[in-house]
Amino acid sequence: MATTRPPAVSLRSLFQGQQRAMIERLEGLRKTIPHAPTKGAVTESRWLDLLRTYLPKRYQVERAFVVDSTGAMSEQLDIVIFDQQYCPFLLKQDEAIYVPAESVYAVFESKQEMTAKELKYAGQKVGSVRRLHRTSVPIPHAGGTFPPKPPGPIISGFLALDTRWVDVFGAPFKRAIGASGLDLVCVLKHGRFDAGTPAAVVGERDALLFFFLRLLARLQAGGTVVAMEFPAYEKAAGLKVARLSTATARVRRQRRPR
Repeated sequence: MATTRPPAVSLRSLFQGQQRAMIERLEGLRKTIPHAPTKGAVTESRWLDLLRTYLPKRYQVERAFVVDSTGAMSEQLDIVIFDQQYCPFLLKQDEAIYVPAESVYAVFESKQEMTAKELKYAGQKVGSVRRLHRTSVPIPHAGGTFPPKPPGPIISGFLALDTRWVDVFGAPFKRAIGASGLDLVCVLKHGRFDAGTPAAVVGERDALLFFFLRLLARLQAGGTVVAMEFPAYEKAAGLKVARLSTATARVRRQRRPR
């Protein structure tokens, strides 16, 4: 009896279809929304939805500010990918979201168009995150304690629909990207760039697929975020914590109802 082979699935074709749909949506925004801030907000929402759909559930994706235990804060980032399992600490006030620096895996800026000015601006915003202080504490486990893990590099990038550069990833782009310090660039209508060693460029048909694969590879290589030092945030918040003597604490435990 002949065996039946399961139907083949082309990951490349699936992502090319997703990329075409994304381009159509973003092109539609250009034509129907004349108000630049509104257009920018909707563009960010499209990328946020895409990342939330395809990234593993251990990662949370939001438009957010990043804060640290010294009270410093980054500029607002269009896209912040941060830990959902080991760093649950998150603050939300109206539409503003604040996440601790220790929990951040990656930050991205998204625009309709890639220009040297936008890449420079994105690099400055990413720098405001990378300069933040990140704590790290030992991690208890069944066999003992792991030492504090050094904070890993924060992945950064730029996401766009289009660009006016004729030579998209040519000399002007290389100068701009080198000065920005960004890692990944995805321009849906033209291709994707990875600043790794060696640097790599992929053409427009596979821009979205290779962007996701390179992003996932970088996230995988970075492992899990550090265990954050919550008492450091107590201090930053100005909490007044009274210290009881050992004797007082023992008396209070004895007085508790059984």
